[in-house]
Amino acid sequence: MPRRQNAWALWQAAILGVMAAVLWWLARNTQANLDQRGLGLGFDFLRQPANFEIGDTSGIPFGPENSFGRAIFVGLINTARVAVVGCVLSITLGFVLGISRLSSSPALRGIVRAGVELMRNTPLLLLLLFLAATLHSMPSPRNAFQPLPGVFISNRGLVLPLFGEPHLVGFNFVGGVALSPEFAALLGALVLHHAAHVSEIVRGAILGVSRLQRDAALALGLSSRQAMRFVILPQALRAMTPLLATTCVSLTKNSSLAVAIGFPDVVSILNTTANQTGHSIETMLIMMAVYLSFNLSVAAAMNRYNAGLLRAGG
Repeated sequence: MPRRQNAWALWQAAILGVMAAVLWWLARNTQANLDQRGLGLGFDFLRQPANFEIGDTSGIPFGPENSFGRAIFVGLINTARVAVVGCVLSITLGFVLGISRLSSSPALRGIVRAGVELMRNTPLLLLLLFLAATLHSMPSPRNAFQPLPGVFISNRGLVLPLFGEPHLVGFNFVGGVALSPEFAALLGALVLHHAAHVSEIVRGAILGVSRLQRDAALALGLSSRQAMRFVILPQALRAMTPLLATTCVSLTKNSSLAVAIGFPDVVSILNTTANQTGHSIETMLIMMAVYLSFNLSVAAAMNRYNAGLLRAGG
């Protein structure tokens, strides 16, 4: 047994040595190629003026005179805004759809199932392009579509009655929260696509709870809704939390599709920065660090929440 362990340790050391040698060779050749072309690695370009505009800055002041570093920061905030809001809405809508799939009404089950299957089997990029084209084809703010009181949809985007009642002044709306067409399309596509997957996670976790638990809750005098809320869902939540974390990570990564519709997320701005400065390697490293940090943060938060559930459940 000790010989086998020693042999395995030697194999691991050899593999690590080969990987280190390959990385060193790649780094050396990359540096040599950069030196031949008069280029050098470094992040000094982040202090240079960006010389381009950003349409959606999430309320952060930005102009062409500001640095590339500030532009990347704006893109980072845009990506974070899409990821956080998208995860919250996807999980909320997914819970509603997942529980509706278990309704006693055949009509409701059929409608929800059809919608879920449609969203799950539609490519996310196609859904994104469709929503973006639909919003841009909407009428002007003066003839905006109003599906709900205080909610307006026009070719300027989506206006919601949050933090104030929106009203038309001149050629645009004042008050409320205005979402650009690109942001609204990206958020809508991500939420619809991932909520469909969350609904299947929720439905499977609920069905995984023993039916005896439901029968016992009903025998104690709880209604079906109370049994679902106080008995079944708390147990199902422990099983679905790791998968919900995976869904949030996937949503964060899929937000990079924003580049297809011109939304200035961190990927789009980093691509523009690389094209203007020629520092493609540095911008790629920044991009990798950003998404790695996002994904690890989401996974750590959900794992901590899951650990709390397990401790609470004994």
